[in-house]
Amino acid sequence: QRAEVTSFPDRAGPVLVPDCRANAKGQREEDALLESASQSTESDDACADPSPAPPAPLKETSFSIGLQVLFPFLLAGFGTVAAGMVLDIVQHWVVFKKVTEVFILVPALLGLKGNLEMTLASRLSTAANIGQMDSAKEMWKMIVGNLALIQVQATVVGFLASLAAVIFGWIPEGRFKIGHAVLLCASSVATAFIASLVLGLIMIGVIIGSRKLGINPDNVATPIAASLGDLITLALLSGISTALYGQLEHNDYTNPLVCAFFVALTPLWFVIARRSPCTREVLYSGWEPVIIAMAISSVGGLILDKTVSNPNFAGMAVFTPVINGVGGNLVAVQASRISTYLHMSSVPGLELGHTRHRCPTPCNTFFGSSVNSRSSRVLFLLVVPGHLVFLYTINSMQAGHTTLTSIFVAFYMTAALLQVLILLYFADWMVNWMWSRGMNPDNFSIPYLTALGDLLGTGFLALSFHVLWLIGDRDADVGD
Repeated sequence: QRAEVTSFPDRAGPVLVPDCRANAKGQREEDALLESASQSTESDDACADPSPAPPAPLKETSFSIGLQVLFPFLLAGFGTVAAGMVLDIVQHWVVFKKVTEVFILVPALLGLKGNLEMTLASRLSTAANIGQMDSAKEMWKMIVGNLALIQVQATVVGFLASLAAVIFGWIPEGRFKIGHAVLLCASSVATAFIASLVLGLIMIGVIIGSRKLGINPDNVATPIAASLGDLITLALLSGISTALYGQLEHNDYTNPLVCAFFVALTPLWFVIARRSPCTREVLYSGWEPVIIAMAISSVGGLILDKTVSNPNFAGMAVFTPVINGVGGNLVAVQASRISTYLHMSSVPGLELGHTRHRCPTPCNTFFGSSVNSRSSRVLFLLVVPGHLVFLYTINSMQAGHTTLTSIFVAFYMTAALLQVLILLYFADWMVNWMWSRGMNPDNFSIPYLTALGDLLGTGFLALSFHVLWLIGDRDADVGD
């Protein structure tokens, strides 16, 4: 074989280039790729030091996706069933009767698991999948920063949710009670703070454990966030609001002190989150989706308040957390999976071939050949069997005020299928659209999607109860 002699003007002598020039070319391409990856990592996530190449994406079939999602999905569903049973009981408590605006807080505070905990789970799942939590130093830096971040967001969102409840309750009735307003503020802020801290710690443990067991955190983290999220949040809201309501007649300063205490801690969490490069960007730019999502969920809460306050529709309370929770869980899994896929394939702002269609068709979303279409089909097929299991559980435990007739189940399933169908389609469009705009979907998409799920679920369920009442189903099947 012949060797060529090539002269370079910046070198002293000739260099022999053997026939293995392809290897040299491959080495130069590899060096360029490594340099590009290092630059994008430094610009997009300052907390990630140059680390080994991220692990290859897990090979998943429809069966493996369904198998991994099924157990967390059922666990999350039973959590929402428990939350629905709690709401069905506490709706008759004095504080819910005297201060009906507490119902408006329910979807907004339950939605915090989508606004904060599921967003946290999605961020950490993506970081774990692309190798940014492999070293202990990086992992703890990300954990501390994210915990401080969600405490800041929880306190602010809890305060704004109480303001929304006061406004939505005051506008239609035309009366305002300062004692009730302070009660709503203290209950909302305390519930949001405590629930976010507990659920954040649980999420961190789930993601670290699932990664060590070789399970994709995207499939299990967000449903488990919801499995205890609704129950813990609703139990805290009921207990705290009842305790604070009992103080209204005896101590006028208790409720303002509780509210001021949690608000005063906000600067401390802000400083901690600001010191972490992982969360600094979200701390300044991640408020829009969280606040808008809270407002959307509060509209759903207004629908719940006006519907459940009617004795004829008291049976709706037990099903509201279930239908909202199932829809939010499924769409959060899909959004987290699409986001992880995009992070492994490109960087925000750089469109891939399949993301150029800014508004995908339903056929592309549900019947395409990509792994994301496959997962959307699997998640959609879980809706009917999952809800049947949850309805049977509610019925067998004699919870609620509604007998499960065939016509009621048909209306309920129609509402649930429409809700999830719309959510999965919006997830496909929204995540890819945000990616093309240079936004990180982990920080922005899930709050919008879960809030939309709350609004659609509550709206469709309320519509179903009203239609059933109008067509003559006016006995114990609908209402008390």
